Amino acid sequence: MKNIGLICSFLCVSFVGLAQNTPYSVQMAESLMHTHQDSIQVKLGKPANWDYEQGVFLKALEWVYQRTGDAKYFTYIQKNINSFISPSGDIRTYKASEFNSDNITTGRALLFLYQELNTEKYKKAADLLMKQISTQPRTKQGGFWHKDRYPDQMWLDGLYMLEPFYAEYGKITGQDYWSDIVMQFQLMEKGAFDAKTGLLYHAYDHERKQPWANKSTGQSPNFWGRSMGWYMMALVDVLDYMPQNHPKRSILVNQLAKLSAALLKIQDEKTGLWYQVPNFPGRKGNYFEASCANMFVYAMAKGIRKGYLPQNYSAKVSKAYDSILKNFITKDAQGFIHIEKTVSVGGLGGEPYRDGSYEYYLSEPLKTDDLKGAGPFIMASLEIEIAKELAIGKGKKVVLDYYFNHEYKVAKSGKKEFNHFYTWDERKDRGYSLFATQLEQMGLKTDSLSVAPTLENLKNANIYIIVDPDNLKESPTPNYVQAKDIDEIEKWVKQGGNLILLANDTTNCEIPKFNELAKRFGIEFVGPNLNFVQGTQWEQGAVYIPEANPIFAPLKKIYVKEITQLKLSKTAKSVLNIKDAVVMAVAQVGKGKVVALGDPWIYNEYLNNRRTPLEFENFKAAKKLIEYLLKQ
Repeated sequence: MKNIGLICSFLCVSFVGLAQNTPYSVQMAESLMHTHQDSIQVKLGKPANWDYEQGVFLKALEWVYQRTGDAKYFTYIQKNINSFISPSGDIRTYKASEFNSDNITTGRALLFLYQELNTEKYKKAADLLMKQISTQPRTKQGGFWHKDRYPDQMWLDGLYMLEPFYAEYGKITGQDYWSDIVMQFQLMEKGAFDAKTGLLYHAYDHERKQPWANKSTGQSPNFWGRSMGWYMMALVDVLDYMPQNHPKRSILVNQLAKLSAALLKIQDEKTGLWYQVPNFPGRKGNYFEASCANMFVYAMAKGIRKGYLPQNYSAKVSKAYDSILKNFITKDAQGFIHIEKTVSVGGLGGEPYRDGSYEYYLSEPLKTDDLKGAGPFIMASLEIEIAKELAIGKGKKVVLDYYFNHEYKVAKSGKKEFNHFYTWDERKDRGYSLFATQLEQMGLKTDSLSVAPTLENLKNANIYIIVDPDNLKESPTPNYVQAKDIDEIEKWVKQGGNLILLANDTTNCEIPKFNELAKRFGIEFVGPNLNFVQGTQWEQGAVYIPEANPIFAPLKKIYVKEITQLKLSKTAKSVLNIKDAVVMAVAQVGKGKVVALGDPWIYNEYLNNRRTPLEFENFKAAKKLIEYLLKQ
């Protein structure tokens, strides 16, 4: 028993020590996963149901996973969702007949898993939710009812519950729902907007039938912090999926800008926080509420990062976040953090009847670790953590070749069918989507080049990546590297461009002509391949990193299987070896650098650690490589 006590004490001390250097986003994620180990119980002591609070938390975990490359967050999401989804795509405890917009929120986790795994049951379950949207009751103007039991009412909350899923589903399936989505925001703002303050009332009743509704405007009696937080989060999340050139994009950006400006006007000057009923600062009973502050910080910080909001908002957003840490975050004896002072609920109508009065909003109890506060805290923390690294790549661009790597086959119909290997948007194993997220979080822009490279079309690129050029096996009409391509790329590198050359094993990559480009910089891809891995013998794919490595220190090892060796000349120098064989090299060429590796390497399978153990530091190494190339 004494030994067990010592072990527990050691683990607690270890966790506390670790937490001191661990981002708050990760600390909160770990705390909630510890609390909800088997399933997410929104109402503790009651069975877990399909619920929007679970959806908010899972979306936050998705982003922690993308930020860290730690597959335990993915596993947690999948385990939770699998407990609700049958093999045929039915959703346990979900009732479509309720037409409850809250039930749509967790569908975002279905879309995430479907894109990552291509498992059909997730798509079928998402289709059920989309069927609800297609039949959701509407006001006479076309606005979605919040729920079937709240007829003719639009609530700010409902825009977050429904629209981000609606937008992403349309993007995935290639369907254009944008006119309807934008209309929902327009109707909501029109019905809830207060011209005097610029704030939005919690809800409005289109028919003016509810006792809480203003008989002239239909608006509810008061502003509620969290409802505006939901609305702001809906805006910034929906914009993630909206085409940059969409003619109605500015409508949503302008809504975000107006509401952000109005909220900053009533931000408490001393603390940087907001009151539960935000337009009554200091009134008896009013208090600073956690969830709305987390939501405002998340939405505004993301809005600043994406360019929707002015940079000079950053100081006020940072002040709010610092005050969240000071006023709402506590730590228990085990070292787990918790978030206090999240109001449990806020609604209108129902039984017992909620009249929307000032007194009503102050009557609802406060909770610790309520997911409506904790999920947005993780999101806000991620944005603050990302903001600290944006200067690394500010104003710089990474371009990925889609010309030499453009695999396709001709179907029986005569139509080209493309294999989206090593592309920015591909979420499955052979895609570069996780790497693209890393780059965005370092402040870099990503782009692709679908034509032959020239000095002119590379002039705005700081890094140009060519990966796995096609051979005849992969494309009936491959674009081989030509002498003029080599000349143009060399000019660009000498002027300060950074070139990354990523080959593949010789059966899956065009090597001879690709080598003509590599040899221009003193590098040649040669056989035989190394690091053949049998089953799950992961150590067979290990590449160890020397202590003083100029690119990857202080990392210890990465995983690369079936890697092509390199032969070096000119100014090229080895970066990584497997025994005496060079497998990664760098060459200084004029003002630029060339890095070569005999594997596509930075694709999702290598970065997400869902198969390989976390001791392989590919995720961190990819980031280190970009930081190295930008330091000149």
